[in-house]
Amino acid sequence: MTNMKKLRAIVLIAVLSGVSGCATTNKDPLEGINRGIYKFNDVADRYAMKPVAKAYKAVAPTPVRTGISNFFSNLGTLTTIVNDLLQLKFAQAFTDAGRFVINSTFGIAGFIDVASMDNVPKHQEDFGQTLGYWGVGSGAYLVLPILGPSTVRDASGLFIDTVTSDPITYLHNTGQIRAHNQVRAVQLLDRRTQLLDATDLVDNASIDPYAFMRDAYLQRRASLIQDGLVPQELLQDEFEPADEEDAPAQSDLQPSSSADAVLLQSAAPIEGANETTQVVESATETESLAATTDTTMAVEPAAEISESAEMTPEAIDELPPLLEQADQSIEDAPTLESDAAALVAGVDETLITLEAATPAAQ
Repeated sequence: MTNMKKLRAIVLIAVLSGVSGCATTNKDPLEGINRGIYKFNDVADRYAMKPVAKAYKAVAPTPVRTGISNFFSNLGTLTTIVNDLLQLKFAQAFTDAGRFVINSTFGIAGFIDVASMDNVPKHQEDFGQTLGYWGVGSGAYLVLPILGPSTVRDASGLFIDTVTSDPITYLHNTGQIRAHNQVRAVQLLDRRTQLLDATDLVDNASIDPYAFMRDAYLQRRASLIQDGLVPQELLQDEFEPADEEDAPAQSDLQPSSSADAVLLQSAAPIEGANETTQVVESATETESLAATTDTTMAVEPAAEISESAEMTPEAIDELPPLLEQADQSIEDAPTLESDAAALVAGVDETLITLEAATPAAQ
C-alpha cells in the first residue's frame, strides 16, 4: 500500500513537471503566497534556527563541523551518481563513484575529504537538474516551508531524490524513525550553519531580500543545469548599452597632447627659474664691480705715494691715515660668498700694480 502511494506521488510529480515546461515567462505567479511563506521562514529562522546555528558554530570546533559537513556531502554523492547516469554523463559518474569510494574508505565514512586532497573534481547533480537537462521547464517559483526557495520542477526532483537515492531515508524505511529524525536534524543544522554568512549578506546588501533570493536561486539552478554556464536571458538587465557614437574611439585619443601639456607645465617653472637666475647673476656682477672699484680707489693713493721718488716727512705722516682709510674701505666691502672671487681678482690687480711701481721708486 505504501509503495502504491509513492508511485502515485511520482506520477503526480511527473505530470506537474510536464505542465511546468509549458509555463509562461512569469516565473513567480504565486508571489503573494511565496512572500507569506518567506516571512514565516524568516521569523522561524531568526528566532529558532539561526540562534541554534550560531551556538553550534561557537561550541563545536572547526574540525568537527568540517567532518560533519564532509559526511553529509559524501552521502549526497550517491544522488549525484544516479543523476549522472540519467543524464548520460558516464565519465562524470565514474569520477563521482571513485570519489565516493575513496572518501568512504580512506576518509573514514566520509568525515575526511581525501578525494579533494587528491584533486578529484566534485560535482553536484539532482533529479531537478536531470529534468532540466532533458528540457523540462522550471515552472513556477516556490518557497517551501523551512526548506526555502525552489520551483515546481526542483521540488518534484527533491521528492524523488529523497525517496529513491537518499541513504538517510532508508533509516525511516527500516523502522529506525528516531535515528532518522536525529540525522535529519543534524543535517539541517549543518546546512544552516554553512549559510550564516550568506544570509547576513542578503539582509545587509539587498533592498528586497525576497526578490534577491529568488533571482539568485533561479540563476544558480540554471547554471547548474548547464554545467556552470548561465543562460543569456538571465544575464540581461534593464540598462541599455551605450551608443558607439557617444563612446570615444580609440583613435580619437591623443596621448601626445597630454604629453605636450605636461611638458609645457614643467617648462613654465623652469623659465621662471632662468629669469630669476639671470637677475641674481646681474646683481652679483654689479656688487662685484662696486666692490672692486671701492678697493681700487682705496689703494690708489698708496700707489701714488710709492711712485714719488722722495718721501717728505709730511707725506710719511699722512701715510698711516691713508692706510687706515684703505683698511676701513676693505672692511666695509660686502662679504658675500658670491663676491669672493671678484674681491680676490681686484686685490691681485692692486698687488701687481704695487710690485710694478716699487722698482720705479727705487
